[in-house]
Amino acid sequence: MELVGYYRSSAAYRVRIALNLKGLEAQHSFRHLRRGEQRAANYLRLNPQGLVPALLLENGHSLIQSLAIIEYLDETHPNPPLLPADPVTRARVRAFALAIACEIHAVQNLKVLARLKSMGHSQEEANRWAHDTIAEGLAACEALAESGPFCFGPAPSLADLCLVPQLYNARRFGVALEAMPRLLAAEAACLALPAFAEAAPERQPDAE
Repeated sequence: MELVGYYRSSAAYRVRIALNLKGLEAQHSFRHLRRGEQRAANYLRLNPQGLVPALLLENGHSLIQSLAIIEYLDETHPNPPLLPADPVTRARVRAFALAIACEIHAVQNLKVLARLKSMGHSQEEANRWAHDTIAEGLAACEALAESGPFCFGPAPSLADLCLVPQLYNARRFGVALEAMPRLLAAEAACLALPAFAEAAPERQPDAE
């Protein structure tokens, strides 16, 4: 397999964690988002959205969208599971993950901030947009998280794979996290695991 990503992409970060937890080997290649490399014609043939990550499979297929990729990995390599067996808890884990992937990250990512600036907003205004979006969304996630040490019990799940990269983003934009003890406790439990620590942006070959 080959994972196409960018060191600071939250979505690629999630998939790196999943690969590590599953003990799966993948080659890594990179598209520098700030230089627009994700919009090159040869990459758009793999991912018409011009986003990272993309996972290129050994059979020639390519997968996009981080949550779809992670669920594929979970279905094809079920141990350790990233979704609980209980249907209600599984739905809650998915809801938590989607709250981050669709309602926080998707509204404050690089593409959105660039669009705000193209509409005449300053960098400070764009950063404030990201800050407020993240702060509001994480406050809801704090209420959604359940018993620990991870977001939903004794083992990391899809929820934790989304949480840790989003907290990394939160700190980049100066979001105060002191009022989110459940999220911080889950993050600490995650970062104590090599699978999470080795997926961190600063540990990637393309880190700047």
